Amino acid sequence: MRFTLLDNKLIPEPLLSTHKRYENKLSSLFPLFHFKHLPIQPLNQTFPFNKKMQSFIAGKQLTLAEIPFSLKTIHHHYEQGYLIYRHGVYVKDKKFICGRCRNQHQQKFASFYCIRCRGRCTYCRECVMMGRVSSCTPLISWIGPTPTRDFAKSPLCWSGTLSEGQRTASECVVRSIQLNEELLVWAVCGAGKTEVLFSGIESALIAGKRVCIATPRTDVVIELTPRLQAAFPTVTIASLYSGSSDFHQNAPITISTTHQLLRFYQAFDAVILDEVDAFPYSVDETLQRAVHQARKKTSSLIYLSATPNQKWQRECRLKKRKFITIPARYHRHSLPIPYFAWCGNWQKQLTKNKLPQNILNWIKTRLKLNKPTLLFCPTINVMEAVRLLLHKFQIKVEAVHAEDPERKEKVQLMRNGDVSMLLTTTILERGVTFPNLDVAILGAEDPIFTESALIQIAGRVGRSADFPEGDIVFFHFGKTEAMVNARKKIIEMNRGGIQRGLIDK
Repeated sequence: MRFTLLDNKLIPEPLLSTHKRYENKLSSLFPLFHFKHLPIQPLNQTFPFNKKMQSFIAGKQLTLAEIPFSLKTIHHHYEQGYLIYRHGVYVKDKKFICGRCRNQHQQKFASFYCIRCRGRCTYCRECVMMGRVSSCTPLISWIGPTPTRDFAKSPLCWSGTLSEGQRTASECVVRSIQLNEELLVWAVCGAGKTEVLFSGIESALIAGKRVCIATPRTDVVIELTPRLQAAFPTVTIASLYSGSSDFHQNAPITISTTHQLLRFYQAFDAVILDEVDAFPYSVDETLQRAVHQARKKTSSLIYLSATPNQKWQRECRLKKRKFITIPARYHRHSLPIPYFAWCGNWQKQLTKNKLPQNILNWIKTRLKLNKPTLLFCPTINVMEAVRLLLHKFQIKVEAVHAEDPERKEKVQLMRNGDVSMLLTTTILERGVTFPNLDVAILGAEDPIFTESALIQIAGRVGRSADFPEGDIVFFHFGKTEAMVNARKKIIEMNRGGIQRGLIDK
């Protein structure tokens, strides 16, 4: 879209005819990136602004295509100082920068002839999956009064009891949210991190703050939403992931994938980032920028992780990062320790339509015991080969991976007890919980199974207080440093839990 500047106001081309002296401006129409500074209008406090628009846009950065209001209504709010236009893509020091995702890698921009601005236009390829943002695209944000939120009494309805380790961490979370600080909660898998957040979220809501729980994975958003809704039944909760229907909600609590945060701009007073070490967030600078851009300038940021990277662990040891550890599960039982089982050249055996005998025996034992079982495979091809082999033995299994359109349904079958065994890639290494579970890894020496991934996979076992133990085995064709270190870290966490009196010997 092209704009002109009239009386220090941007005027979009489709609305130019409604302004006096517009004829003199027809030759002064330019794409938005032509204007280095985009003027902001003074706030007219007597203006009867559209509250539905306020609710929809506040805390976001949206393109015109994403806003269900007319250009005339949008621009009228801009003229009254309630909205601003921001650059979609602009140039600084002869380099393109994306206003939405802050991408500055020049190879991730592309140009095309644009009908809207009638010239050469450049768009960002880094965030194009969220809808194209180009050099003539305005990003629209709300700068008027924010929607009011008033919780006269505590909105938390949870009657559970925190363990000693959880309670200490919960107090740190509350304090960090109140003081707008950053905090890492370093907690073992199954420590009950969600419950640790409840008091912090409660204190934020009572203070009128807006809270976001962000996570890299859709599965985790879907699992967390009903748990948070049960704890805060009177609070509106928006659940955001690709295909969700809650995008229009301006909710006190938002549970979102990190990808969806690209649409937010200085929205949240408290951001809780779950699984900070998880792919793709851990390796994607765009998602990391999205989290920081979604925060208000004065806000808190709580990181949750069972497996922080080496850099963060070193910062914690050197006291350069504020953190609290929960080295034990809430049910006071030790973390199940994985054991290693050599299975020979399993890849060669698969090419001969065979499965190593010790793996087959392990699977058959699980089925006899009627134990829910996960078998992790390094690739989809390996997983499919194993599935076909098990079918020959009349063993009923399902297989899931990241691109499986029926993944949610298959996981639910496992929860319901309709399927006792799931084959999976690393997609289920985190974010899912099954009681009384046994777990094995085929080809644990594969590079896909990093130290972090192995700890997370082992953490699927023994999470329930009713079933605090279980089998976790790494079938391998040669031990790796990652395998040895993962086992060592789990043993160290158990030792730390015992020393702090959080584990019953």
